[in-house]
Amino acid sequence: MDPKPRPNHQLYLSILRRMTPEQRLLKALDLSEFSKHLFLSGLRQQFGNLSDQDLKKLACERLRKCHNRSY
Repeated sequence: MDPKPRPNHQLYLSILRRMTPEQRLLKALDLSEFSKHLFLSGLRQQFGNLSDQDLKKLACERLRKCHNRSY
């Protein structure tokens, strides 16, 4: 049971199926880059008083905490 209706989900899946592997890879890389910028933007908003170097260090520490080490 899906708690949230997704009226465009089938359309999204059909668009993904029509994409070439290269296009899907490029889209995944774009989304990864977007997520990284969003993450850094959130940190900048929360810790606006930090220098760029300290902000980068904080981002690396946060990412290290999230890293999956089970493989």
